[in-house]
Amino acid sequence: MREVRWASEEGDGVEHLAFDTRADGFYVESAVVGQRYGRSYGLFYTVTCDPQWRVTHASLRIVGGGELELHGDGAGHWHDGHGRTLDAIEGCIDIDIAATPFTNTLPIRRLKLAQGERQPISVAYISTPDLGVTRVEQAYSCIELDREYRYEGIFRNFSANVNVDEDGLVIDYPTLFRRLSPPVR
Repeated sequence: MREVRWASEEGDGVEHLAFDTRADGFYVESAVVGQRYGRSYGLFYTVTCDPQWRVTHASLRIVGGGELELHGDGAGHWHDGHGRTLDAIEGCIDIDIAATPFTNTLPIRRLKLAQGERQPISVAYISTPDLGVTRVEQAYSCIELDREYRYEGIFRNFSANVNVDEDGLVIDYPTLFRRLSPPVR
């Protein structure tokens, strides 16, 4: 089990995340306190991935607000916690939770990009604090293998180079997040 913390550079937010590598994949549990669009929120979330870093389950809960549960098969087919198929995100392998830099780890690890390689992807974007789910277009490029990647939010015309550690967890995401504490094992 490993724990990391990030601070939001956009406001007064902070996240505490526990990351666990298991025989059947990866498990994350996290709490985020933040502010977005002038609204303060608390978010608890869990993400489970298979050994290839494909999301198989995500559960999100806003303190005093909504809940969202997503189940994926790793091949881009999704359903919610009630078993309803989510056609709007069909074909998306990764999720992107707006409140956290953790979800950048998912495509960085899953795509296994070679240095200089760029890959556009479709992602299930989860906005916070409303927990709306939409399909968006993004791209990742490997600047320096296992150290620096370029994220492009094609859907919002935003890009940033992110530095990651040996597990692919973000260290620095300019203008959005910065790591507060060194890794704890």
